[in-house]
Amino acid sequence: MAAVLLLVLSGCGGSRDDFIGARVQDVCKASWPVCNQFAGCILGPESYSEGRFPGHGQLLVQVKEASTIKVSFYLEEVRAAGEETSVTVHEEGCRARQRQASTGRAALDQMEKFGEFTREVDVTGVGDHLVEFESDMQALYVVKVDVTPLRIQ
Repeated sequence: MAAVLLLVLSGCGGSRDDFIGARVQDVCKASWPVCNQFAGCILGPESYSEGRFPGHGQLLVQVKEASTIKVSFYLEEVRAAGEETSVTVHEEGCRARQRQASTGRAALDQMEKFGEFTREVDVTGVGDHLVEFESDMQALYVVKVDVTPLRIQ
């Protein structure tokens, strides 16, 4: 396990700068109303946020047409894989939701192999979509979101 964590820490799949690209950090300290609660920020192709696991986060993704929402994490300073990392994407108005969970080990394996841990969900509604994520992993993370219209896939 220590050897695998060392590989993840060394960034064998790519660097933090490669992951972020030209995006600008959003500290996610706002209060955007969505689904009878509040998200800390709106993320899209021009922004990213960061934080620490274990813990959870909420963000808002705006969609103009039926699309795939891709949530990606770059993990650093991993101390423990934890039991589960999950991403939940809500349709607009929270009329439905899709939850995807992975074991901590699977999340780290994907990070090691591809340089990031990702989850993709197709949404049909237009408007604001709440994205929630949670993990008991011990690590720092950078999170970004990409939206691709279903019509061009």
